[in-house]
Amino acid sequence: MNRNNYIRQYLEDMIPVAFELETAEEIHVLGTGPARFKVTLKRDLPRRELMRSTSLALGEAYMRGDLEVDKDLYEVLDLFLGEMAHFKRNDLALSHILHTSLNPKNQRQQVASHYDLGNDFYKLWLDETMSYSCGYFAREDATLFEAQVGKVDHILKKLHLKPGMTLLDIGCGWGFLLERAVLHYGVHGVGITLSEEQYKKIQEDIREKKLEGRMEVKLMDYRELKKSSMTFDRVVSVGMLEHVGRGNYNTFLEQVRDVLTPGGLFLLHYISAQKEHGGDPWIRKYIFPGGVIPSFREIVELLPDYDFYTLDVESLRRHYTKTLLCWRENFQKNRNRIQTMYGEEFTRMWELYLASCAATFHNGIIDLHQILVSKGINNELPMTRVV
Repeated sequence: MNRNNYIRQYLEDMIPVAFELETAEEIHVLGTGPARFKVTLKRDLPRRELMRSTSLALGEAYMRGDLEVDKDLYEVLDLFLGEMAHFKRNDLALSHILHTSLNPKNQRQQVASHYDLGNDFYKLWLDETMSYSCGYFAREDATLFEAQVGKVDHILKKLHLKPGMTLLDIGCGWGFLLERAVLHYGVHGVGITLSEEQYKKIQEDIREKKLEGRMEVKLMDYRELKKSSMTFDRVVSVGMLEHVGRGNYNTFLEQVRDVLTPGGLFLLHYISAQKEHGGDPWIRKYIFPGGVIPSFREIVELLPDYDFYTLDVESLRRHYTKTLLCWRENFQKNRNRIQTMYGEEFTRMWELYLASCAATFHNGIIDLHQILVSKGINNELPMTRVV
């Protein structure tokens, strides 16, 4: 099979709709029916790269500008990312990307590579709360800000907070959830993070808003919780489990159990998958080094081993699609500033990240679950579900 025939067959096997493919030598419509979009390849894609990893080969080509599409990037990706099970992937050749160390030093570096890009960067496309996790759109026309406040309020209601309680936020981001819990529920809040940038921002906010004695943040690994001798009535973790890594889930749950008081509540908000998977090579290399998305079942299966009783489970998958599209819209509005700050390849990389994640959530490749559990039996909670 010659080079052009190979790339045509490769893409046609993966993309379930008709599309136009343009190379330097020829233009072809592949599939049945009218073309839904056009792919332009400005440079040959080596067969060895395509066989090593579909996502890496196509993702890097897009980052370089060697691959272009003539329609909105999200709309194009949404047409075929539901077929990711058909992507090529040579795990042996990708072992240095897919199998990284789970030791604290390496994981700290991995977190820093993403979250310490600079608060100024994230301010350009997140909302005013600086929330970098799935929003909760209670209304179709809710703004991103309203959705992020709604998400935090949704979580805090599930936790049944009362004045004087202690709340731990594992992977506290820029601190909005913790601050809102302190101000609206009268709890004492403690957040832990591995991000220097997030830590500095929360420290500044605590001073500016005079929250000393009511809220604190620690630059701390979750594996240090047990030996800290701290205890909490409530624990929450939003979008952090994805950085724990397969192999450390037992350690994570053990640490939560050991700092949670009997009858205390723990809410786990995390990106989940239908089945266990080693992670996407392009995401692992460029966006979240070391990141792994747990399957829903592997987490739920572990909970009883740590005396956790499941009280409530909720999927927010479609809320995350909408959140990502809002982030992408903000990103595109500030595209020129971001490109000036970080360069064209970085900008195309992040555009692809936001658009592809929105498409994978929309296609059900990944999900978002909130799981509420109690440590041991808690018979003091309302018998009806929080809505």
